[in-house]
Amino acid sequence: MQNLKPLFFLLIVVLAACSSESAIPKKTNNTLTKNNLNFDQKKAEYLYHFAYDCIQQEYPNKLGQVLGDSTYLATPKQLHPAFYGCFDWHSAVHGHWTLVTLLAKFPEFEQNAAILAKLQANLTKANIEKEVAYFQDTHNKNYERTYGWAWLLKLDEALRDWGSPAAKEMQQNLAPLTELLADKMIAFLDKLNHPIRIGEHSNTAFGMSFAYDYAKKYHPALKAKIEEKAKQYYSKDANCPLTWEPGGFDFLSPCMEEASLMQKVLSKPEFEIWLEQFLPGLAQNPAKYLQPAVVVDKSDGKMAHLDGLNFSRAWCLYEIGKGLDNAALTALAKQHFEFSYDKMDTGEYAGSHWLASFAAYALLSGEE
Repeated sequence: MQNLKPLFFLLIVVLAACSSESAIPKKTNNTLTKNNLNFDQKKAEYLYHFAYDCIQQEYPNKLGQVLGDSTYLATPKQLHPAFYGCFDWHSAVHGHWTLVTLLAKFPEFEQNAAILAKLQANLTKANIEKEVAYFQDTHNKNYERTYGWAWLLKLDEALRDWGSPAAKEMQQNLAPLTELLADKMIAFLDKLNHPIRIGEHSNTAFGMSFAYDYAKKYHPALKAKIEEKAKQYYSKDANCPLTWEPGGFDFLSPCMEEASLMQKVLSKPEFEIWLEQFLPGLAQNPAKYLQPAVVVDKSDGKMAHLDGLNFSRAWCLYEIGKGLDNAALTALAKQHFEFSYDKMDTGEYAGSHWLASFAAYALLSGEE
């Protein structure tokens, strides 16, 4: 009996510990929720005017066209009657996307009628027919490849997802251009043997990632082509040099855009293995590798790109962090977003003509 006393005492201790442990609520990972962004009406009121003010502002304007002869010399509005504002064609497109997104998300928004009037004035059947003709021109068939194409598909996706009567009419008007650029994307990817890995417009991973969001809902052939080429381009990539980022003019992160795309086309187990090969240690300690970029001169259009980089990094980090249930990634995403969000309204057109679109997309990615 004497020998049983220590065992009896040990049993009492174990039972007490188990009872105490069961009384403690199990930890739940609510850090992801704390790191999420709230895309509320206050943010909509802050963001909408950037796009609203510029989608019909014709000048200053950067056309970026190829002149076949003297007849190509025309005003931006004559050349691009739908997308002539916001300094350049692609910014006009994603300015329209921003406004469509706000209308769909906030149906009671005070400025909705005025916003819709501008959208409907631009996205007419006749205007889109002229846009289609421009892209069919021999000298400009690759115009805005692939950045502008991807944003046009995003605009079409937003109109379809919204689904209001006005949205359906605008989407039907836009459809010929959407179909043309989707076909162009497939044809281009078929010919492109090597991806373009820079932090600006022609980054292949970005174009494919945005196009994939549209294609997985509305274009099976484009979806299949992007899956095929993403795996061809990126499956064997390893040790992406995050220490080389950012470049001075970057508004996209080559490493993070690629990771964001691969998360979309791979299963979760496949992606986890690939990510550790591609960005070793990122999932464990992302802040070691990425910090928000600082814009020194916001009047310089190229330097202003770095605010956009903070937003695009934010949406990539949110997408990956949520997919992997990784609070460290979403915390870094929120840090990047907040670093540039309050610095947008400087009055400098170099940033104001496009940054609202990037901020809005980051907000959508950062919601619960």
